[in-house]
Amino acid sequence: MKTEPALLDDSRWQAEARRLSCRMPARLLEVLREFRQDAGEAGILTLAGLPVDEHALPDTPTVGDSVERTPRIPAAVAVLLGQQLGEVVAYRDEKSGALVQNVVPVRALADSQSNAGSVQLELHNENAFHPHRPDHIGLMCLRPDHERRAGTLVSSIRKALPLLDDADAEILNRPRFVTQAPPSFGAGDATAPHAVLGGSLHDPDVRVDFNATRALDDEAHEALERLGVALMRVSSSLVMGAGEMVFVDNRLVVHGRTDFTPRYDGQDRWLHRIYVHLDTRRSGAHRIGETSVLV
Repeated sequence: MKTEPALLDDSRWQAEARRLSCRMPARLLEVLREFRQDAGEAGILTLAGLPVDEHALPDTPTVGDSVERTPRIPAAVAVLLGQQLGEVVAYRDEKSGALVQNVVPVRALADSQSNAGSVQLELHNENAFHPHRPDHIGLMCLRPDHERRAGTLVSSIRKALPLLDDADAEILNRPRFVTQAPPSFGAGDATAPHAVLGGSLHDPDVRVDFNATRALDDEAHEALERLGVALMRVSSSLVMGAGEMVFVDNRLVVHGRTDFTPRYDGQDRWLHRIYVHLDTRRSGAHRIGETSVLV
C-alpha cells in the first residue's frame, strides 16, 4: 500500500485502505457487517489475534495528544477495520485531528478525567456534547498495563433500561440536561438542553457523560443518578491484551476505565483509538473541506 505522502490522514492513503479493506478474511467481514447492522444487547464487538508484535513495539508514548500519522501495521489495521464499519473520522480540536490516536498514561495528567489519566474514568459516551459524535469507537490494545488489571468499562443501555422505572425513563427522554464540552472544544461551552435517552422508547439511544452532563432540575438530577447506578450494575470490565480490539456502539454503550498504576518506563498501557461514522453525509456542514476531520 504505497501512496505519497505515506500518512494515515492522507486522503489517497485512506482511499486505498478503503479499497483493500474489502479483501480482509470473509469471516471477519461477516462479523463486522453483522455488528454494523445490530450491535446486540451488549453493544460491543471484541476481535483477537490482530497483528501486533508487542516485543517489536517502540516505547509507549508518554506525552499528551500523542497520535499516529505513519501507517505502521497496528494503526493501519485499526483503520482497515474501521473502514468496513463506516468512515473513520476525527475532530479538529482533539489530538490535532488525527484519525488514529494514542491512549496512553501521561504523568502530568494522571488525575484527570481523560484518556491520559490513570484514575477511574467515569462512564460516558464519546464526545457526548458534539452534534456528530462517533457512532462507533474502536480501541486496539498494543500493550496492556504491567499488572494487566486496567480494564475498559462498558455498559449498555439495552441492559440497564429494564432496571429503570417508567417515570425515570420519561424524564430522561426530555430535554432537561446539558453536557459540558471539554476545554479543547469551544472553550468548555455547554450544549443546548438535550435528552439523555432518545429514539425508540423501548430501545433508546443514550447520550450522557457522567463527568460532564448535569440536570437542569432536581427531579431530572435524581433520574440521572438512578441511570448511573443502573448502568454501573450492568457494566463489565474488558482487560485487553496485545492484538485485541474492541468496537463500542457509542449510541448504545457508555464506557470508562478502571484505575491502574503506570510506571512511565516505556512499557505502560498503550491503545490505538479510532472513531467511526456510519453516515458520511450527516456531518457535511461540520467538515473541513472534503476531509474526514470535523470541527
